[in-house]
Amino acid sequence: MKTVTLSGSLRTNVGKTDANALRAKGWVPCVIYGGKEQIHFSADTRAFKNVIYTPDTNLVHITIGEKNYNAVVQEAQFHKINDKLIHVDFLQVIDGKPVTVQIPVKTLGIAEGVKEGGKLNVKMRKLKIRGLINKFPESIELNVEKLTIGKTISVGDIKLDGLTILHPQNISVVSCQVTRAVVEEVVAPTVTTAVATPGTPATPGTPGATVTPTTPPPAKK
Repeated sequence: MKTVTLSGSLRTNVGKTDANALRAKGWVPCVIYGGKEQIHFSADTRAFKNVIYTPDTNLVHITIGEKNYNAVVQEAQFHKINDKLIHVDFLQVIDGKPVTVQIPVKTLGIAEGVKEGGKLNVKMRKLKIRGLINKFPESIELNVEKLTIGKTISVGDIKLDGLTILHPQNISVVSCQVTRAVVEEVVAPTVTTAVATPGTPATPGTPGATVTPTTPPPAKK
């Protein structure tokens, strides 16, 4: 797992009024918990580029004054209207203590089903994993080359050394689905053109049938 840095300032006052004042200045109120005590601090909004605004999950090395903390993001809150970042919760990482982190899922290769006209569907972009921080990979890489149409890779198919995936084993992570074009190709109706033998009455409604009229016998005098 990659490490990114974040610098902040300790908050002397904790409350709604102080938090709103910080946001007005372009700072984000934050908290670190999971250690001996909670640490309330704030950081410049622009410093969260590689912390929040990234598809990756990173270990965050936080510097507050002369103290340093290693942590992972547990929750980020955004404003309901303008979508600005308004608060971040960090979980302190302590050596030997398991943590829960969401790790992104990445696929490798081109699925056989895609080559046959199917569509690859990544149903879970991140998986919630628990374990020691030094065991976490940057991403969970799934090889999909042998995935055919109608097949899936479920949680139970994924093995991570020393880590536990906190989802039911039957949950589908990646699947290869049949597309409408493939369905139409399979069920396309076959049209057969019937040609009637001269002199043989055709079945009504038979497409392409040719009917040869017969001459009625002469009337008796």
